[in-house]
Amino acid sequence: MAQAALKSKLEADVEIQASPQQFHHTFVSYKLRDVQHTCSDKIQGVDLQQGEWGKVGSIINWTYVHEGETKVAKDVIEAMDPDKHLITFRMIEGDLLKEHKSISLSFQASPMSGGSGSIVHLTLEYERLHDGIAHPESLQQFLVDLTKDIDAHLPQPN
Repeated sequence: MAQAALKSKLEADVEIQASPQQFHHTFVSYKLRDVQHTCSDKIQGVDLQQGEWGKVGSIINWTYVHEGETKVAKDVIEAMDPDKHLITFRMIEGDLLKEHKSISLSFQASPMSGGSGSIVHLTLEYERLHDGIAHPESLQQFLVDLTKDIDAHLPQPN
């Protein structure tokens, strides 16, 4: 029973101006490398270690600043659905795995009803190593802010 309580999910919806295609394309193309230039206060490096940009099974190394500290992560692209503008990353190495058994993150962009722009649905699924570890709400906020920063650097609809 206690084990189940260690598995949790945080979700958030972020309104952006970009189309679902534009936002999704950032994550599935070599443009992901540009995130470090557009969000340098948060992302310091994005490197493809293995595979191809946007392909399931590819491995990406991240260097990022969270809660004032430089951290690293190695993620595998676990799932991708271009029709649904969905990409899921699963962390396989990194600082967050010192306190978590598993972490996965999904971004799914959908058209906003009744207008231009999109809603990006963020899903952060994780399993803490024990009850003494806080839920990663600050990581969720980091991802919300990152989504907004990426949007601010994408071409806006006319």
